[in-house]
Amino acid sequence: MSSAPGPDATVLPSLPRDDEGPVFAEPWQAQAFAMAVHLHEQGHFTWTEWAAALSNTIEDMGPAEYYEHWLATLETITTTSGLTSADELSDQRDAWQRAAEATPHGQPIELGAEL
Repeated sequence: MSSAPGPDATVLPSLPRDDEGPVFAEPWQAQAFAMAVHLHEQGHFTWTEWAAALSNTIEDMGPAEYYEHWLATLETITTTSGLTSADELSDQRDAWQRAAEATPHGQPIELGAEL
């Protein structure tokens, strides 16, 4: 796989950015972005492959926030590459939902809080 640097405005032109680089409205967006960059750096996909997968996600999902498309692409690319399974993702999503519901407002959500 390519060892080229991370995404830039020419590879991912719709990536929200300012003069200093990518910008994020929520912490999870930065985390999803960092995960994709890390997986790319580890050689799991090229930025061309990522851009194609993201384009497909946007087309399939239709209107949504940019990082919702980004997260869905991350889930797709990790399952199709065998890094995780759809069942594992579903289990984690369910665990986070239970933890969120069990966490008092204003407190950090922690897995295991639902127990």
